[in-house]
Amino acid sequence: MRNFDVSPLYRSAIGFDRMANIVDSLTRSEQTQPSYPPYNIELIDQDQYRITMAIAGFNDRELSIQTEQGTLTIAGKKEEVVADRTFLHQGIAGRNFERRFQLADHVKVESANLENGLLHVDLRREIPEAMKPRNITITNSVQAGSAASVTRAA
Repeated sequence: MRNFDVSPLYRSAIGFDRMANIVDSLTRSEQTQPSYPPYNIELIDQDQYRITMAIAGFNDRELSIQTEQGTLTIAGKKEEVVADRTFLHQGIAGRNFERRFQLADHVKVESANLENGLLHVDLRREIPEAMKPRNITITNSVQAGSAASVTRAA
């Protein structure tokens, strides 16, 4: 049961077509996305996340991190090394890779750090002030000339 039918969502909800497209593309890419390199996704704080990828053997010049239209793409392209080496066993992967992550609305990449063969990409959700919950103060209609005031919730 890997396929989801999202057509009922199109019939009964307006404006959720982007979400349905994301669900559809995630189920399709789940079957085709390779498992290399391994990675973790951590929840650091309520609105902070970290992706950690094990990319031993790559340096910062061989890595690329891009965001475009809600998709974070992390790619590694190994530089060609011409060496006369004979391996008896080669277990350290050095192949090129590309990983894509769908980002929720208002999630931005804060920083990226390469340390001890691990790439750490820090993300933060920044909700615009206009979308945060707000409290509406109710005034008594007996008070002449006063209007309802609006205060932002913390």
